[in-house]
Parts: sequence; C-alpha cells; structure tokens
Amino acid sequence: MNISLELVFFILFFFVFYTYLIYPLVIKLISLFVRTNKPKSNNQSVTVLLSAFNEEGVIEDRVRNLADQEVDFSLVEVLIGSDGSTDKTNEILIRLQNEFNWLKVFLYKNQRGKAYVINELESKAKNSILVFTDANTVFEPDSINKLVMAFSDETIGGVSGRLILADQSTSPSKGIEEKRYWEYETFIKNAEGDCGILIGANGGIFAIKKELYNKMPSNKAVTDDLFITLTVLSKSRKFIYEYNAIGREKVAPDLKSEFLRKIRFASTNFQTLAFFKNLLLSKNLLLSFAFWSHKIIRWFVPIILILLFILNIILLQSSILFGYTFIFQIFFYALAILGVVFSLLNISHRFISFFSYSLLTNIALLIGLIRYIRGKHSSVWDSTPR
Repeated sequence: MNISLELVFFILFFFVFYTYLIYPLVIKLISLFVRTNKPKSNNQSVTVLLSAFNEEGVIEDRVRNLADQEVDFSLVEVLIGSDGSTDKTNEILIRLQNEFNWLKVFLYKNQRGKAYVINELESKAKNSILVFTDANTVFEPDSINKLVMAFSDETIGGVSGRLILADQSTSPSKGIEEKRYWEYETFIKNAEGDCGILIGANGGIFAIKKELYNKMPSNKAVTDDLFITLTVLSKSRKFIYEYNAIGREKVAPDLKSEFLRKIRFASTNFQTLAFFKNLLLSKNLLLSFAFWSHKIIRWFVPIILILLFILNIILLQSSILFGYTFIFQIFFYALAILGVVFSLLNISHRFISFFSYSLLTNIALLIGLIRYIRGKHSSVWDSTPR
C-alpha cells in the first residue's frame, strides 16, 4: 500500500517540478530546432479593436498613443467600443473621434462584456488584419508595424507582441514578483512562438488574420485572448511571438488587486478550455504537448499540492525522506503566509514575497476552478488594475 502511495507522491511532485521548471527548458531546446521563419514585409491593412469600460483615466492617452504609431493611417482604422461606460469615457471618445478621422467610436448603452463588444467591433472591421489591445496598454511607436510584418506568410495566422510590466510609480517594489513571473512567462511564450504554437497571446498586444476570427460566446465567460489564440491554432495556422513588438502596462497596485484578477482569469480559462478540448489530442503533437505542459498541468497544480500534503502526512512514518519533504512543505507555506502578512503591513521582502506570490497564485487557480464548476463566473465585470 505504502509503495503505491509513494509512487503517486513522486509522480505528483514530478508534475509540479515539470510544469514550472522542466517544460520551459524543453520547449526552449525544441525551439532551437523547430523555428518558424518570420517574414519582414508589410503591406497589410489593419483594424485595431479596443473594448473600454469606465476608462476615463487612460482612454485619451491610449488613443493619442495609437496616433503616434509609425504607420500609414490610410491603411489603418481604430474601432473602440464603450461597453456601457458611466463615467466620462464616452464624452472623451466622441471628442477624439472628431479629431482623428481613422477613429470610429461605438457607444453601447448597457454593459454586455468584453466578448460582446469585440464581436461587434470585428463585424464592423474592414481590414484584413485585426490588432487587439486594451485601454491601459501603451505601444512603442513601431509596435503595429512589427506586429503585422509576419502576416505575408500564409501559414501564420496570429502574432503576439511582447508585454512589459512597468512599476507603479507610487511603490516600485510592490509588483516585483509579478514582474519576475511575467519575465518567466515571456521566456516560455517566446520559445513557443518560435515553434509557431504560442499558447496564449498577450491580451494587450496581439494580432490575427480577420478571416480566422470566430465569434466568442458572450453568454459564457471566456478569456478572450486565450480563446482567440486557440481558435487560430485549431485552424492549423501558426501563432508566433514578435519579441520586438512592445506594449507596456503597469503592474497591479497591490497584492489584493492581482489576486482578484487571477481568480477571474482562472475561472474563464477553465471555461475557455471547454471549447477547445480537441487540442488536448491534436494532430499537431507539439501543440498538444505544449497545451498540456504549459496550461493544463499548471492549472491543476493547486489540487496536486493539496494531494501532496495529504499523502506526505500519510507517508510520514514510511521513510525519513518524507519527514524532510514534509518539513519543506511546512517551510514553504509558513514563508508564504509570512509574505502575505508583510504585504498587508506594506513591508517588502523579495525572497519571502516569492513564496506568498506562488501560494496566492495557486489559491486563485483553485478558487477559479471552484467558480467554474459552480458556474459562478460572469461574462461582465469591472476591470481590475494592471
């Protein structure tokens, strides 16, 4: 009996170790041999799509940032949908529409959710390439050009830009773990993109061919950027990563905001997965390998961690090794809880904050899974800071 439980324990431990440490190295190694060529020509017509809800603090800066793009605006249109905004967002957008002839504004009376707005805007788009972005994202001047250059290759259906997280000016140290995690994710995304199988574009800066767009369900909460990415991949087109197409966003202002954001995206990620179960066993074996390794296993790490803790208690008397693994787990959780306390007291400690960020990320995944199972997630929400 103990031998079987020990085997299960080590298999579960391997899954955690694999998804976070081994897979990034494996996909990077694969990318050195399976590399997608990226053409560097650009004569594409572009439609930028942006859904906004109560964005009076950033929407004008966002539009003017788009106005600074080094593009031929005779080939570019920007469509912005205000999703039932109740602040001054609509007023600002109408004024800007009168200033820029390439800007088209659509004001929706009732809040219907981002998926609904993006679906509506896509149906009005006239150009062959769709660029998706958010109100709080800031593009480098050449970002759109860099983003759409690869589309002259017929096999490429989507391109993600690189999202860089900037510190909040009020407290530069608060978002350090989020930034570190994002740099780690960027490493993985870049390697997957080199293979043409990027699993999840950066929502603030990515593009696809309009012909590949499928309307997102507006009555079920999905993660829009993940849904669109998987749609392109499911149509046997490549989704690549353009490291030099840069967008910037600010990190969450505090741990609570980041925690709530992760819960929301966790629940919508599971809902999105329900639409793409076929990719779990795709004809493209590398795609399925990446999907399992980068997403599926990681999404279930919270359950694995719970099982590891329970099994460790059961196996404590089996071997001194399990005493050490139990001490390690206690040490990890103690430091994580201490990190949360430090955060509440506005105390920054880089080493300890790593443990608290890891724990809260997995708690958010677990809550998101429970919400998905219970159907307690909505397609309409207020944006969380990031």
